[in-house]
Amino acid sequence: MKRAVIWLPLVGFALLFAVVASGLIRPADRTVRSALIGQKLPTFSLPAMVPDKPGLGSAVFGQGQPRLLNVFASWCVPCIAEAPQLMKLKQMGVPIDAIAIRDTTPAIQAFLKRNGDPYQRIGNDAESSVQLALGSSGVPETFVIDGQGRVVKQHVGDIRADDIPEILAALQSAR
Repeated sequence: MKRAVIWLPLVGFALLFAVVASGLIRPADRTVRSALIGQKLPTFSLPAMVPDKPGLGSAVFGQGQPRLLNVFASWCVPCIAEAPQLMKLKQMGVPIDAIAIRDTTPAIQAFLKRNGDPYQRIGNDAESSVQLALGSSGVPETFVIDGQGRVVKQHVGDIRADDIPEILAALQSAR
């Protein structure tokens, strides 16, 4: 009996080590998902971010055609990385609107000049109020919105080439 008691601290330490190691090897998914999936967009109206494009309001998304809503910023490095994929989607005929988060007009204009401009409209969300209402936790994030203005899908992070088929499929099913 005494021999078993002597080994208890070592067994306890081994169990604690196994629990900690499993958490390090397989960390929890900390992605924040929008609670609006399957629901209508909140009502909003944002002023134009750049002079040559209109602002953005929720009414645009209830006109019968599925669209992408991209939340981005000029200071966001992953937004630069996803720009070529957004340009590909635009070339495929996908309508894309955007919300610029906590940014300035000159910075957005420079961003679009450097990286291409896939957007039909860009709204200025200077206080991130619409971003938060959407349940977006950062930039970039892209939402697939159906023709009735409901959020069908949320893509967290930059869009990569291998994400395009999934986004196109979500747009197709949103018709």
